[in-house]
Amino acid sequence: MNSPRRVTPPTALALYARSRAIPTALAAFACAALLTLWVAGRPDAFLDPYRRVPLLSLAPLLASAAIGLSLHSYARDLDETAVRPWWPRRLAHLLVLTALAATVLALAVPGQAQVFGSAGMVRNTLGAVGITAAGAVLFGARASWMPTMLYFSAVYLSASPRMSGETILTWPMQTGPQTGAWAAALALYVLGSALYAVRGARPQGPRG
Repeated sequence: MNSPRRVTPPTALALYARSRAIPTALAAFACAALLTLWVAGRPDAFLDPYRRVPLLSLAPLLASAAIGLSLHSYARDLDETAVRPWWPRRLAHLLVLTALAATVLALAVPGQAQVFGSAGMVRNTLGAVGITAAGAVLFGARASWMPTMLYFSAVYLSASPRMSGETILTWPMQTGPQTGAWAAALALYVLGSALYAVRGARPQGPRG
């Protein structure tokens, strides 16, 4: 008679990653990076860097939406009654995924960082994740991508990519190293990260 197969239980880290849809988020990062690398590597993008402007909006949107979905907690009551506070874990979760997304997307944009390159991609990723994190606190993780999409869409449709000078409100459209654009994106990221770390995502029902 064959002995029963011993099943190795998943580790706590594996259970956490599965419950927060981290594999899906990593797959989204990879897809966004591949799309960015393919479009940004086309000859016309090298000749005219302004053709990368849609990428600097679309790729951070995809990455931030994936991160926003991973902020959902299925056991909010258990988190609040845990012995150790959850805010350091929530903050670490957000920081690690943001760092991965920003690094992967920045490496996928060739060319000079000053002209819609890696600097602009990192900045837009930070700002997009900050808005999404705040959206998770206000509207829930599953709807956290909506404020980011609305803001990026409004800026992209209303602002000219060839505008000169620093415009804080239209920071996603700036070329890369502008101080005002970075200040706006970093402020949004710090604010969104702090709100999510302290409050967590808004509780939602099974279909909410």
